[in-house]
Amino acid sequence: MTASRAAPRALAPPPAAQPARWALQPARWAAPLAWLGGWWKVVELGALLLALALAPSSYARVRRPALMRQLTQDASSTLLWFTLLSAFLSLVLIRIVTVTAISYGLTRYAMEMVVRVLVLELIPLAAALFVALRVSLPAAAELVGLRRRAGLDAAAMRAPAMLAGELLPRVLAGVFAVLLLALVSCVLALVLAYGSVHGLTPFALAGYTRTVGQVFGPVVSLIFGLKTLAFGVVVALIPVAAAVHDAPPGTPRTRVELRALVRMFALLLLIEAASLIGNYY
Repeated sequence: MTASRAAPRALAPPPAAQPARWALQPARWAAPLAWLGGWWKVVELGALLLALALAPSSYARVRRPALMRQLTQDASSTLLWFTLLSAFLSLVLIRIVTVTAISYGLTRYAMEMVVRVLVLELIPLAAALFVALRVSLPAAAELVGLRRRAGLDAAAMRAPAMLAGELLPRVLAGVFAVLLLALVSCVLALVLAYGSVHGLTPFALAGYTRTVGQVFGPVVSLIFGLKTLAFGVVVALIPVAAAVHDAPPGTPRTRVELRALVRMFALLLLIEAASLIGNYY
């Protein structure tokens, strides 16, 4: 037999391995990763400043005058104006709530509604926003100017001397200003509410304190204190973190402030939502 066996067919080369679909779109993941990285830098800086705030060396004699000067300056520049503004708005809101409650026959609930809406919710949030606009954002602008004049990068801004000498006093002053403004304005609102509803008579004081005590139970008081403290930390830390990490040379200052405001408002809304859930669910 002369029939020759057919030559084996050449094997086709295996297809080249196709890259993963997500690897073909790196830009798709760049923005979320940058967003997460920005938040991580804020958390990291906050942890460093918290460690410094708890260290006794941060309150040594050589650093105490600068810290006290920053606390006094930021608190005094906001206390009078915010107290007057909150007193005026408190009187308006108290009048609206009491007149509305009387017209619907709900007089006994008017005072509790005033305390819950005005003292628990509105005043701490207003104090945080006021300090953010009058104290924290100008402090961040000062840090941006200092960084650019000295030619410092983010790593140099996070050096121990800068953290303890420039960043920590501004953050502590912002937190202290929020707590002070909220405390003074809440006490003033309670006094104005009593005077608006009962007048100058002392005979309704027992019932009024009973109503306020029913509102400020142990859980509500704890949530109120933690919320106010969290508001202070957010409005004091976020602008400083933006000045450290989001202000390289050539970046407009308005862009840095806008990014800080977006992060600040997002965290304030989350904290407020969490406090509402804790108070009413």
